[in-house]
Amino acid sequence: MTRASDMFDRFLNTFAAWALALLWILPLAYAVWTAIHPSAYEANFDLFAPLTTENFVKAWDAAPFHRYFLNTFILVSMILVGQFFLCTLAAFAFARFEFPGRNILFALVLLQLLVMPDILMVENYQTMRLLNLVDTIPAIALPYIASGFGIFLLRQTFMTIPKELDEAARIEGASVLGVLWKVYIPLAKPTYLAYGLVSVSHHWNNFLWPLIVTNSVETRPVTVGLSVFSAIDSGIEWSVINAATLMTSGPLLIAFLLFQRQFVQSFMRAGIK
Repeated sequence: MTRASDMFDRFLNTFAAWALALLWILPLAYAVWTAIHPSAYEANFDLFAPLTTENFVKAWDAAPFHRYFLNTFILVSMILVGQFFLCTLAAFAFARFEFPGRNILFALVLLQLLVMPDILMVENYQTMRLLNLVDTIPAIALPYIASGFGIFLLRQTFMTIPKELDEAARIEGASVLGVLWKVYIPLAKPTYLAYGLVSVSHHWNNFLWPLIVTNSVETRPVTVGLSVFSAIDSGIEWSVINAATLMTSGPLLIAFLLFQRQFVQSFMRAGIK
């Protein structure tokens, strides 16, 4: 009886996994189909339909995607560098230093995870306006430079590193920052890689805040540019829109496929299931 029950549970788990995978892959498969076939085959799934790259050419020429990609690359790089710097210092302090109120301060950092960014958009916009940064790339990046999740993730990783390594490095004459640079950061490289993928993917796809704080092509990231492009009332085919969507999401998908093993392992090491 137990064996039959286990087999039934395994069947249900397998069926549910395949069903979820099918629901996830169908929109992507449709986007790929329409992007690589002429517009006449948007709803006509003919296995012998001719392949074409014309949709990608039309999408690239219809909007300044080269500028959108450059803006997005600058944006995610700026945010990632700032987060690595601030989160590393904060996580190292919380993991290795004893000071009054450490647990309270760390709890306040974790409370940031419970605050939705949308709640702060009005205040953030007022701050950017006071700093005269509206319609600039730094205006998009500044509210995200500090990350409670990044501090938590790196702190969990740093706490797994034996303190004996600190003592050995200090005996060799390393300063506190030298210990951080030569011991902790190299041992936490998988975590940095995983967090980097999370940060880049999140801010690459972020839409609402960049839409509010930017007004020109010179500052729009690719998500805002794609929405403006797809909202044009000029009878643009779905095949062209899907081609533009694949161009914008392709870099993230490729990055995840290349680093998925390090991505999963780093979160497991940090104690996140």
